[in-house]
Amino acid sequence: MNACADLVSTAARLAAGSTSSRRFFIDLGAEVGGVGRGPFWFLDAARGGRNRLRGRGFQSHVDDGTDGQARHFAGIAAVAARIGARPTRWFALHVLRDPADSADGRLTDHALDLVRLTRTGEVNRGSVAEWIRTTICEPPR
Repeated sequence: MNACADLVSTAARLAAGSTSSRRFFIDLGAEVGGVGRGPFWFLDAARGGRNRLRGRGFQSHVDDGTDGQARHFAGIAAVAARIGARPTRWFALHVLRDPADSADGRLTDHALDLVRLTRTGEVNRGSVAEWIRTTICEPPR
């Protein structure tokens, strides 16, 4: 299964109906990363979320050889939309224990970049799916 392509499709669908960037990332985190929308979302995040889209399809620099990269990306983005990039990076390093120079660390950086770019308007919600596809997904064969 190509989880990255499914992540792109889910992002496109959610972006089309979303009222804000924050809501978009929270919904993406819930649907792809298993990080709930309610007041106890942080418990899901601390457990690393749940794999809603299992599979591969990620570029080698962000592929750790597991089927959980879609979950990781969406979960990090959802947390960053709620608490900001700096606390989310700390969370990834110290709670999830993802070294910065690892595939998960690089995927975290991309998720944080996308949240920032979307908030500043450099990437609009209508082009989020394309940004994900070109930045972290393997090209189609």
